[in-house]
Amino acid sequence: MRKDVFIIILLLLITLFKLFDIFADFQLDIPSWHIAQEAMLVLLTIAASIFLGYDLIRSSRQVKALKSKLKKADKEIDHMSSQMRSARQEYSVTIAAQFDAWQFTKSEQQVALLLLKGLSFKEIAEVRLTKEKTVRQQASTIYSKAQVDGRHTLCAWFMEDFIQE
Repeated sequence: MRKDVFIIILLLLITLFKLFDIFADFQLDIPSWHIAQEAMLVLLTIAASIFLGYDLIRSSRQVKALKSKLKKADKEIDHMSSQMRSARQEYSVTIAAQFDAWQFTKSEQQVALLLLKGLSFKEIAEVRLTKEKTVRQQASTIYSKAQVDGRHTLCAWFMEDFIQE
């Protein structure tokens, strides 16, 4: 923006100097075609200054509007993030309550959460520092207590109420 203002000021100064030159040319009895040529340059310089000034004002308004939209979007994102944190917290409480209702042990709760997060049996075993066979047995117990037939049905059990048609 400063560059545009500098260019406009420079063009206006050139215009001013050209006007002084034209007045001096009148006094020196310079040919009229030369004065007409300089007058045309003055008019073109004025037109360019007006165009750049208009463009600068328009651009400045657009930048202000974009800044305003950006501030509004940032506020909405902050609000949405706090809503998401709150919803996540409530959902975690709901999941824990359901695990308690199914009478999962602490180990089964940990495995069930990792299953809901999409980890494989091998990954769960690595995270929990146990054998993959142990995780498979715990998963089988989890499915039985929850009365579901597998990982996908377990996940669907928790997601079913959130999906709206």
